Amino acid sequence: MAPQVNLRPLEPDDRARILAWRNAPDVRAYMYADHLISPEEHARWFAAIPDDPTRTYWVVEMDGAPVGLANLYDVDRRNQRCSWAYYLADPAVRGHGVGSYVEYWVLEYVFAGLRLAKLWCEVLASNEPVWKLHQTFGFTLEARFRRHVVKDGEGVDVLGLGMLAADWKAKQAQMAERLKLRGFEPPTVP
Repeated sequence: MAPQVNLRPLEPDDRARILAWRNAPDVRAYMYADHLISPEEHARWFAAIPDDPTRTYWVVEMDGAPVGLANLYDVDRRNQRCSWAYYLADPAVRGHGVGSYVEYWVLEYVFAGLRLAKLWCEVLASNEPVWKLHQTFGFTLEARFRRHVVKDGEGVDVLGLGMLAADWKAKQAQMAERLKLRGFEPPTVP
């Protein structure tokens, strides 16, 4: 049986947990910033979230336990687009379809809920499982930014992937079947 996955809005009580996640080596390895985030830096970042209409965050829960974070950023209603990112903080939950569920949920939220025309993301080229998952869902590789960020003192490439609303419409049924085969009921997002 598939785990029960839920995305819920960020709450004040999530602050300490998210700082620990952001500083975890398995998460930091795939973020642009790889320094240890201080409690003060994190507090400023966390406090700014409610006042920023261009960002939305959700805590990913599996079987009622918080396991990751998903977010939209650079929400641009005028140009009908936004960017997104997510991570599963606990390596033990990876490989169980949770990432696929989160991806489907976010795509539904962006295209059916917000009615935007484009969703965009950037992924370190070394994070092959994530960019391949995005491509499975219908994202198109639109850019390769060479030596775009510095990780451990070395410039690394970043891949830019985009999806249009029409791309999602063409892939949605196939991805719903993929979720069902993993034991998930495809989510409906308001």
